[in-house]
Amino acid sequence: MWSTGALRAHLLAAGLAGAVATPREENLRSYRLFAARDPRVLLGLDPVRPWDEAALLRLMAEKCGVSGDPEHRSGPDAIDPERTLRGLDAFAARLGAAAARRVPVLLGTGHPHRLLGFYAALADALSAAGCLVLTPAQGRCVDMTTRFGVRTYLLDYVRGVAFVREPGPPGDGRAPGAHSHSPLPGRAALESAADSGGPLPELVVGDHGWVCGAGQLGIEAIGLADTDDPAPFVGEAEGQVSAVVPLDDGVRSASYLPLTRYVLNRARLSR
Repeated sequence: MWSTGALRAHLLAAGLAGAVATPREENLRSYRLFAARDPRVLLGLDPVRPWDEAALLRLMAEKCGVSGDPEHRSGPDAIDPERTLRGLDAFAARLGAAAARRVPVLLGTGHPHRLLGFYAALADALSAAGCLVLTPAQGRCVDMTTRFGVRTYLLDYVRGVAFVREPGPPGDGRAPGAHSHSPLPGRAALESAADSGGPLPELVVGDHGWVCGAGQLGIEAIGLADTDDPAPFVGEAEGQVSAVVPLDDGVRSASYLPLTRYVLNRARLSR
């Protein structure tokens, strides 16, 4: 069991919060693109309000703890660990409520190399609590725009967590999963669930397009987000997303294990 103090220390030591690796230049570029409604950073969200760069910077300073100084244009940026802890508590509360009601859930990640273990542990706990962990559209092809043009990926699941991977059989030298911001895999999964007449998720847990795409469709969504991904935080501010945890989403996968334990304990899902 991790205390709040121990977890705060871990967040700082692991680079999950405090001074983070995501540079200020990358953050500001993402805010600029979001203000221009670039679909690459909207992540499936259709914001209700007009968000200019100044409003986004104020929001991200409030939600994450990045510098709110518009003259800070380069160098490191930061995440306030207190905001991360508050986000984890809100995330755990929604997870616990879903488990208590035994609702169907869908979990998906655009960071399978980093976050698959975090979400898989949640899927295991939700399943043990009586929730149906959905795996619709497994093996379906999804065409997504990348910097190399349109590429075809396969929707796959490991331990109840969805992600996309390159086509081809496992073990042929391809990476086990691909980094993705797209909402298209989540839409494919939801479309398949609806077409099959099976249950639809009442909670979606994940990141990037999984959270924003589901929230845009009116499905309760909770997730993790870095400082260069303003869409989930805009979704939270506008009411489409229930809870977002600000943290660096690119550190070693083992660094997220204490967060798993903390969330499951707070959600009363520890075994």
